[in-house]
Amino acid sequence: MLTFIIRRTLWTVVVMFVITVVVFFIFFKTPGVDPARALAGRNPSPQTLAEVRAQLGLNRPLLVQYGLMMKRIFITRNLVSYSDQGQLVIPEIFAAAPATLSLVFGAAIIWIVMAIVMGVAAARLRGRIYDPILMILALIGLSAPVFWIGQVANLITQGGLHNSVFSWVPPLGYTSFTVSPLHWFTGLVFPWITLSILYIGFYARVLRANLLEIQTEDYVRTARAKGLSERRVLLRHTLRTSMITFVSLFGLDFGALVGGGAILTEVVFGIHGVGFLTWQALQNLDLPTIMAVVIYGAFFIVLMNALVDIAYAWLDPRVRPA
Repeated sequence: MLTFIIRRTLWTVVVMFVITVVVFFIFFKTPGVDPARALAGRNPSPQTLAEVRAQLGLNRPLLVQYGLMMKRIFITRNLVSYSDQGQLVIPEIFAAAPATLSLVFGAAIIWIVMAIVMGVAAARLRGRIYDPILMILALIGLSAPVFWIGQVANLITQGGLHNSVFSWVPPLGYTSFTVSPLHWFTGLVFPWITLSILYIGFYARVLRANLLEIQTEDYVRTARAKGLSERRVLLRHTLRTSMITFVSLFGLDFGALVGGGAILTEVVFGIHGVGFLTWQALQNLDLPTIMAVVIYGAFFIVLMNALVDIAYAWLDPRVRPA
């Protein structure tokens, strides 16, 4: 197991290096993309363009430009926003990360618990009326757009009922846990629910399908033949094996959301997290911020993918290297 972890960690470093190279070339070496022209203003003179390129290091060899950019991102962390020359990109991302982490962690807890409950219940109640009802609810959750659910939640909680039923819900925005734990919690309740609805439906359907498939395996029938109770068969055999796919999907989805994939939820609820920062950078075509956010998001996706592989090896020893 230790050999597998070391090997997977080394591959993670290699993948991250490749991602930084690809992202750099896409954002700064794509034909037609000229950061200096975007910063120099309207109809800049050749002299102005040359000065801007020299200031940003864009007139230096390609490998030097890549090295300078990675140094500004990972070492000195003094990468400057193009839309706001006084704003440092990396500290801005780190300042926005707690809001995104708070949103995604809370939503993840809700969707994991609810998906397991719905998936197991639907599998155990197969052939009864409750099974299709649960799956229809899951399908509705899959079909409802996140931004629509968020807007409906805002209309209900921030509208006419705000002064009566939902008086405990604070205005849109994010309150840090260190400032007020109560406002942090109450302000994130509906964003958590909104973000988790899609994943509850998807994960519940996946878990149900896996449980029904594994129940036909020989080792499950053998366990029942030995006289094990249905509860023990479920917890020790079918559910653990079914969780392999569940864990794999969760790692990728969680990493993507932490990396800025919760952009719609953050924009709708006014949460100034990484997704909201990405939305602002896209509006202003702020290449350094967009590139840094992409690398930040890729880091979490690759990291979570590595953790999923390790968890997969723990759940199923057959995938471990010999």
